[in-house]
Amino acid sequence: MTTTTLSPALQRRALLLKAGAAAGAATVAGTLALVAARPAHAQVANLNDAINKAGRQRMLSQRMGKAWLALAHKVQEPAARQVLEQSVALFERQLAELKSYAPNAGIRDTYGQLDAAWATHKATLLGGTPALAGATAMLQADAKVLALAHQGTVQYESASGKPVGHLVNLAGRQRMLSQRMAKFYLAAQLPVDAAVAAAEIAKARTEFVAATEVLRKAPEANDRIRQELLLADGQWVFFDAALQRMQAGGVAGSTARQVSEVFVASENLLSSMDRVTGLYAALAG
Repeated sequence: MTTTTLSPALQRRALLLKAGAAAGAATVAGTLALVAARPAHAQVANLNDAINKAGRQRMLSQRMGKAWLALAHKVQEPAARQVLEQSVALFERQLAELKSYAPNAGIRDTYGQLDAAWATHKATLLGGTPALAGATAMLQADAKVLALAHQGTVQYESASGKPVGHLVNLAGRQRMLSQRMAKFYLAAQLPVDAAVAAAEIAKARTEFVAATEVLRKAPEANDRIRQELLLADGQWVFFDAALQRMQAGGVAGSTARQVSEVFVASENLLSSMDRVTGLYAALAG
């Protein structure tokens, strides 16, 4: 992935995306509808679907944290509240599906642990008004949920044992990284462990850029996948620009508008990467 030169078509799309970011809530509402509607069936269909949903749990752990922090900032409040509520509902629904589908004892044990960690984290998310005082506890609880959700995704990939399973996992991880970078950006602005947040963003950014190239160059990537990845490049331009400002030392000077734009840009990037993950999951194993 590159952030330097875009084709004229992508430049036009990028300008539209920038305008959409300024609008804010309407763009987020579109992403909410897409992500919420993605699991069209009530149960896990196959192992690719299981990897997709398990990976989505990782993303949701970070997206809920991002929404909570947006509420603490008092930016994008209606959209952030909706993101939080819908993400909580989707996380719980998929957790039940993945526990039920678990094909072996190891996966069942992981999702039993995740169930317990989620109960604790849900209390941190919904137990009071989001504010600086509760941010550290929320981030600690979300880290435990993320670790177990990642463990479950890797176990489902191992159960698949097919190359496409790894690509579904990798694409799904991109969704999580988009939300993780935004979450840490918002955390740094409160501020909560700004130095740690900056390091985590830099690490996630490196992983995101490298993984995008793997997904783009994979033999299994078809024309639809490559086109969607091109569109994701346009989403990335503005999100990455905000991250670069932070890395350049601009954290203290960030405005409410810039925080809001990071929130919306991460939703746009999530939308593209969710479609990429779905396209890989739809491939025959």
